[in-house]
Amino acid sequence: MSQPSRPSERRVGKPPTADAQLLSSPPPVTKPGDFTSTDPWRVLRIVGEFVEGFEELADVGSAVAIFGSARTDERDPWYQAARETARLLGEAGFAVITGGGPGVMEAGNRGARDAGALSIGLNIELPHEQNANPHIDRSIDFRYFFVRKTMFVKYSSAFIVFPGGFGTLDELFESLTLIQTGKIEHFKLVLMSAEYWQPLLDWLRTRVAGEGKISPQDLQLMDVTDDPAEAVRIVVESEIQAGRRGTPPPG
Repeated sequence: MSQPSRPSERRVGKPPTADAQLLSSPPPVTKPGDFTSTDPWRVLRIVGEFVEGFEELADVGSAVAIFGSARTDERDPWYQAARETARLLGEAGFAVITGGGPGVMEAGNRGARDAGALSIGLNIELPHEQNANPHIDRSIDFRYFFVRKTMFVKYSSAFIVFPGGFGTLDELFESLTLIQTGKIEHFKLVLMSAEYWQPLLDWLRTRVAGEGKISPQDLQLMDVTDDPAEAVRIVVESEIQAGRRGTPPPG
């Protein structure tokens, strides 16, 4: 996602997003006859958004989603690492899916383009404008976060997560929850940058697992590396173990 503005900046003169309208409590009195402002009407829009996403992505095949901060500058080493990771994924036969915006998302789409692989951007309506980056072959716009998040999980076999903020953490912990509860299987989760993620992993181990809130083995649901080639190797090996691709010939 693009860099957020302050709350006051988001509200002044900005129409509410579809997500904001859906999640708002209904007014005490609904104007009669205005069906398009009701929650049942929004349900129909949500269904339509699911249908559009399924139709657009049905032919994708093997894909990996790349997440990370929209605020990552092109000169940042992790921008370059995300681009290289996506390039290697493309060369290994994967499409690359991102949130379609700037920063790490742009780097991921750019790397897919470098490899001639399918580059997909799943953009989201925000209170502040987010333009799709110019390295996308297939772009889909979503009004609702939860529909978009379904598409990431359904059409990816792995998430590679670069340093990022709230949106990145949201995708990270949602995927962890789905893996832990068995809602998705044979799904690989790779964290890029040991230095960035280690404090979080230490807290999960010492506090969360230490107090029995999760099991120690839950920490094994994530792999951590600094190396794009290693990240891609982890994903490829996961695909082989899941039976989704054959074992590469020796040498």
